[in-house]
Amino acid sequence: MQAATADTAPQQDIPRWMVILLAAACGIIVANLYYAQPLIGPISRATGISPAAAGLIVTLTQIGYGLGLLFIVPMGDLFENRKLVLTGLVATCLGLVGAAFAQSATQLLVSVLVIGLSSVGAQVLVPYAAHFSLPHTRGRAVGSVMSGLLLGILLARPLASLVADLFGWHTIFGLSAALVAMLTVVLSRYLPQRRPPAGMHYGALLGSMWTLVKTTPILRRRALYHAMLFASFSLFWTASPLWLASPEFGMSQKGIALFAFAGVIGVIAAPVAGRMADRGWSRPATGVALLCGALSFLLPLLMHGGRDFSLAMLLLAAILLDFAVSANLVLSQRAIYALGGEIRSRLNGLFMATFFAGGAVGSALGGWMYAQTGWTGVAWMGFAFPFVALLYYLTELRGRK
Repeated sequence: MQAATADTAPQQDIPRWMVILLAAACGIIVANLYYAQPLIGPISRATGISPAAAGLIVTLTQIGYGLGLLFIVPMGDLFENRKLVLTGLVATCLGLVGAAFAQSATQLLVSVLVIGLSSVGAQVLVPYAAHFSLPHTRGRAVGSVMSGLLLGILLARPLASLVADLFGWHTIFGLSAALVAMLTVVLSRYLPQRRPPAGMHYGALLGSMWTLVKTTPILRRRALYHAMLFASFSLFWTASPLWLASPEFGMSQKGIALFAFAGVIGVIAAPVAGRMADRGWSRPATGVALLCGALSFLLPLLMHGGRDFSLAMLLLAAILLDFAVSANLVLSQRAIYALGGEIRSRLNGLFMATFFAGGAVGSALGGWMYAQTGWTGVAWMGFAFPFVALLYYLTELRGRK
């Protein structure tokens, strides 16, 4: 593949092998944000972090990622993208090595902050699928790449739990460091250059982002849709392990990990949604995705039975929720990427920062809601997020009429 600029249409469609490489790279990178989440207990005990401050392990990762989305990802509209990605991967690898050998709280917390900040390289890679795709296949390509990213998100927690159970918590960071190092070598060899048009300095680039928010209604709408869905997603995957470990189910950490693996089935929605977007069905598909997100919390809430039946309903809810999140993410990015290649990285950074903020809210509420109200309160809160998005979606239909 030849180097491209943001305002140059590709002469031919992106090769299938490049789509697979981008999907794998995004999954490998974004998984680093979630390895620590199920390991907070053993990590805090080993590094001397108090139980009250243990949440910093996850919080600093999220803060780093949010800062990267706002201040690094937009640089994809300014600097050569391949070099930006490779620089981020080197920093990620260093952060992972620091976490793998961490013996103190300071070293661990600095490492996870670096990991979060540098892992935004995945969000520089995702627009590659749009940059190098023909317009009529763009949704399919983005959907395939996003399926890899979503697999990374969904597999990271159970994989970290299983590896830590067998070899200790340091091991997952060491393994990921080796994997990211290999990925860096592969991408340095095969990732094509992509040069954005010159003419804007970094300060002006950042200043333009607020203007984009004010003048791009589809960005605001799509960001809110997915922030609500991702809040419910994070709420579910924070609270459901607590419920599964309770006396009602009595599942072990390995059992909970296997439950999470089963929920990954929902990512099949990503490429399907991409094809629907390419056919012009984005609006009805968005409504279906939001409706599925709301229904996923009603299933275990309204359908009761014995332990096995309740577990089956919860698993079905997990698959349905993952399906909704996967589909809506691809539909949203397909719509945003169609707005123009010269602003694509800034739009992506703003969109991602908004919906990850929603995810942070869901994560923060998950444990607290379960402790205060049990699963019933969690389910109603999880239902409320996509329901609000669904009400907002109905104003889109009314506006169209």
